[in-house]
Formats: sequence, C-alpha cells, structure tokens
Amino acid sequence: MAQFIHPWHLRLARDVIHGGGLIAYPTEAVFGLGCHPLDGDAVARLLKLKQRPQAKGLILIADRPEALTPYLGEIPNQAWQRVVESWPGPNTWVVPASDTTPEWLTGRHDSIAVRVTDHPVAAALCRIADTPLVSTSANLSQHPPARNPLQVTLRCNPGVDLVIHGRTGGLSRPTAIRDALKETLIRG
Repeated sequence: MAQFIHPWHLRLARDVIHGGGLIAYPTEAVFGLGCHPLDGDAVARLLKLKQRPQAKGLILIADRPEALTPYLGEIPNQAWQRVVESWPGPNTWVVPASDTTPEWLTGRHDSIAVRVTDHPVAAALCRIADTPLVSTSANLSQHPPARNPLQVTLRCNPGVDLVIHGRTGGLSRPTAIRDALKETLIRG
C-alpha cells in the first residue's frame, strides 16, 4: 500500500506530538487518535475526548520492535518470538508492561497492548517522532470509529490538533488483539 505523506506534514506532526498535542491518522482499519505515550497531559486529553476510562488501558504502535522496549516487562523468549514474527502487521499483542510504564497507558492492568504497524503513514509518524504513539480509534467510546478525515472532524472536534490525511489499510475491523503469554484472542 503505497501512500505519500509530504515531509512537511510529517515534521508538523512531530512538532504536535512533542508539543503535547493530539493527532488523528490512518491505520490498518480505521483512523486512530494518538499522542506521545509519556505525556500524561496529552493522554488525559485523549481519554477525555474519547470519553474513555483510563482503567481500560491503551495500545502503543511503533515502526519497529526495539522502539517498544522501554514499555515491555519480562517476556519469555518463545512468546516474544511469536510476537515479533507477526510484525510488522495488523497484530496487536498484550504483553507484560515494565515497572516504569505509566499507569495512564496500562490502566488497571500489569500489561500493555503493542503493535508494530505496517501502515506506511502510521509507521512514518512513529519514525519522524522517534517514539511509539498511543493509538486508539478516532471516536467516542462505544461509537463507530472514523474511517476518513471528514469523519474524524465530525466525531472528534474540537480536540484534535492535527489530522493527517491518507487511506486506511483496508481492514474491515480494527486489528485483532491477542494475549502473548496465554496465546488467547482478546478481540477478534
């Protein structure tokens, strides 16, 4: 899926992310809302916008597995190998979180959901910002997710500082979420 995003837009997104802002961007199936995962104020804004309880936890996306390392706890080699072999791609895994991973990311859990995205725009955003991104669907909780920039504007404004245009990856449903240790499906 070749998509072009102008370098100026990438730099603008990087500045918004590092400035505590919220961005909306295309992912594998829907538009996502994202921010810097270590910016508690930005995450709080995102949760308030979505009307999502912090206790549920959030997903982090990255452009490469190594970018997720600071957020990961002890993962058995066999489980980690299974996870890494599924990436990049539309596979989100719940893994143990590190002791230093903020509670605003893990919620009430001692784990965190992570994905190395193969969506070219989402991966480019992670690369230019040099950080994983919080990634949650662009919608109010319990409402249909946005699938294009107009729907983001209608469902999430005011509140989003920058909408990155592009096509979603074509999946009909958000990515599956699996537990890496138990090898069970959490969301299909």
